[in-house]
Amino acid sequence: MKLGKLFERLVQLLPVLLGVSAIVFIMMTLTPGDPVDIMLGDQHVTEEQEQALRKDMGLDLPPLERFVKFIGNAATGNFGLSFYHRQPVMEVIASRLPATIELSLAALVFALALSIPLGVIAAVKKNSLLDRLATVSSLFGVSLPGFWFGILLLMLFAVHLNVLPVSGRAGFSSEVPPITYLLLIDTLLHGRFDAFGDALAHIVLPAVTLGLPMASILMRVTRASMLEVLEQDYITFAEAKGLSRYKILVKHALKNALIPTVTVAAIETGSLLGGNMVVETVFGWPGLGRLVVESIFVRNYPLIQAAVLIYAVTYVMLNFFADILYTVLNPRVRL
Repeated sequence: MKLGKLFERLVQLLPVLLGVSAIVFIMMTLTPGDPVDIMLGDQHVTEEQEQALRKDMGLDLPPLERFVKFIGNAATGNFGLSFYHRQPVMEVIASRLPATIELSLAALVFALALSIPLGVIAAVKKNSLLDRLATVSSLFGVSLPGFWFGILLLMLFAVHLNVLPVSGRAGFSSEVPPITYLLLIDTLLHGRFDAFGDALAHIVLPAVTLGLPMASILMRVTRASMLEVLEQDYITFAEAKGLSRYKILVKHALKNALIPTVTVAAIETGSLLGGNMVVETVFGWPGLGRLVVESIFVRNYPLIQAAVLIYAVTYVMLNFFADILYTVLNPRVRL
């Protein structure tokens, strides 16, 4: 893989990010509601004070000028001040981002650990009862709305059975000095196994809710890909050589079958960031998704634009790395 090709692919991502920024800016501009009116509420202020606040927030400029200024600042990593928090936007996002990363990683691990084995087994046991159950279950997993399924899990495990916590990332007694800012890892690094158990209990329900749709999709993709690979001539040849069934499935079939799975997994991992807005709100998870929802209600334009741009960068970079991973799984693939 040549560095020139990598650089060319990275350059192609710039128009995508610019287009996403423009769409978000236009949508926020056209959304009813004035951030100044929302912030002031019923307070009795003079028109001069209102205009001074509007100027301080940069809302006195024409929309086009505001957008150009935003793009110029974003190119240097400066997204301005959060209207609501009165702190630099990146500081506010940085305080919430680790919780979202941890939840997304937990959901990804759950989805991969569930989908790939089930997809392989369903393909090997084609048309069996297990295959039919896995297929029907995957349809349910894709169809269930996240907010509804999350509430059902809360009602069952948190309210009725009382075995898992209702909301939050951890209890007060489980707080530890941050090292990686990922609570599950930090508690282990500090040797706080009680805090690790508490953090794990808090993340189970939101991770399952967030990862189930992804697991359902990946299971179906893995099953379909495995069925196609198992019919190839080189699998028949491997069987004729007398190789064990396990070696044929793992070394020859699964490696090639994972290429479509990697594609979909990269796309779905990016969609985890969008889906976590709903899940984090339902479970009171203190992450970036919940922060974006709160910011939409108060028309916190700088924070929303910065967060969506981070989502877009993450999404396109995941797809970019998936393309690179193709060449590892299958050397015949070229960028």
